[in-house]
Amino acid sequence: MIKTYGSAVHGVNAIRITIETNMAPGLNFYMVGLPDNAVKESQRRVEAAIRNNGFRIPGKKITINLAPADIRKEGSAYDLPIAIGIIAAGEQMQDTLLADYILMGELSLDGEIRPIKGALPIAIQARQDKMKGIILPKENANEAAIVSGIEVFGVKTLKEVVEFLNGDLILTPEQHDTRESFKYHSGIFPFDFSEVKGQENIKRALEIAAAGGHNAILIGPPGAGKTMLAKRLPTILPPLSLHEALETTKIHSVAGKLGKHKGLITMRPFRSPHHTISDVALVGGGVNPQPGEISLSHNGVLFLDELPEFKRSVLEVLRQPLEDRVVSISRARFSVEYPASFMLIASMNPCPCGNYNHPDKDCVCAPGTVQRYLNKISGPLLDRIDLHVEVTPVAFDELSQTRPAESSESIRQRVVDAREIQKQRFAGQDGIYANAQMSTRQLRDVCNISNASQTLLKTAMEKLKLSARAYDRILKVARTIADLAKSEDIKPEHVAEAIQYRSLDRENWAG
Repeated sequence: MIKTYGSAVHGVNAIRITIETNMAPGLNFYMVGLPDNAVKESQRRVEAAIRNNGFRIPGKKITINLAPADIRKEGSAYDLPIAIGIIAAGEQMQDTLLADYILMGELSLDGEIRPIKGALPIAIQARQDKMKGIILPKENANEAAIVSGIEVFGVKTLKEVVEFLNGDLILTPEQHDTRESFKYHSGIFPFDFSEVKGQENIKRALEIAAAGGHNAILIGPPGAGKTMLAKRLPTILPPLSLHEALETTKIHSVAGKLGKHKGLITMRPFRSPHHTISDVALVGGGVNPQPGEISLSHNGVLFLDELPEFKRSVLEVLRQPLEDRVVSISRARFSVEYPASFMLIASMNPCPCGNYNHPDKDCVCAPGTVQRYLNKISGPLLDRIDLHVEVTPVAFDELSQTRPAESSESIRQRVVDAREIQKQRFAGQDGIYANAQMSTRQLRDVCNISNASQTLLKTAMEKLKLSARAYDRILKVARTIADLAKSEDIKPEHVAEAIQYRSLDRENWAG
């Protein structure tokens, strides 16, 4: 009996799989160990690949067991270890090195090795299991080489693998200087706030959102610049730490979103799904669970353009991940968890025609239409959005200015300084690194305000008819504004600025 080793991805982690190949008198082919259809179909691919590379299928009863047998095996990546197991069991190659390497790859009929999903978590698990190395498709080698302390060999054909394991071919391990690559690419962005004309109040609101990790919604007419501004938000967020970059890359690796020859993700993700997306595609799941858009946004930004156009059920499934920052997907036999710590940035027109509160155009919507349009977004979801920002069109005088605006780099430095204050404030408290994540109890400890600020807040809530849920949100945002100003105390001017970011809580906002 011959043993080869592969790996099964479960959630965002991997489990080592032992592929046992046994030969006995007879002519049948059996595969056991909970394989799915893609694994069962590997028999035809493996047989053709073995023959087309000059090897033979032994005329015996072949039994292949994928252990542990109680874990479901999915996908076509087990082709390579199965094929190597059959060739070794047929005494057509040496088996002395098989115990040292994880083998993964899909085989084409001519023996070419095709890319797989989840190369990064597989490499991490191989190192934890103290394997010498991992052999996988050439396209995945750069991704797996992020993991240090393990040899990563990228191969193109089945014949290469056999020759390498026989000692007839010398392969050079893939090299990837993770820290150098991370340092080089982490500050390169396709957009910059210096390209935005005017909209200084919106830039300020996004700076506050970035500094405190707050969710925000931009409300304004078509063409006012909501999407353009949202796309530039990642450029002012604090740079990814190496740990965050590895965590984010692992999720994209499992989902197969990295692409060929890609390594470490060095920029915060920005995901912008279309409003026709299903709830499963947004939060993750499916028959074979995969990460959804909110997990692909982990450590980055999820942008929902035209928020009221999303299906109600899709928006409602966001509520729990926004609070818990993790998605649990349960099935009858198993459950998986995907991390989902993201900033939600949404945009919407103020009404169906888009001209409600427009400075120059009249709204043509019927009475009550604006309120019905806003009611497409539930109160509990709005409750989780700290900043409501009204966006107005840019005047021609501002558009025609040639003077460059403030760059993303200078804004990002203020954001980083504010985040450092919060990091020290929440030191020792797991899972909390920004003001937006404070609990009600922490809010009372951290957001003490003076009598003058308390009076201002009370007057604003009474005159503007703000809802009760606005109170905590205003305090959190005021704390972030104070951090940006490097002020230990929350001053009345910080509270006053925070109050203006609660537009949708005003009872008379929609008439």
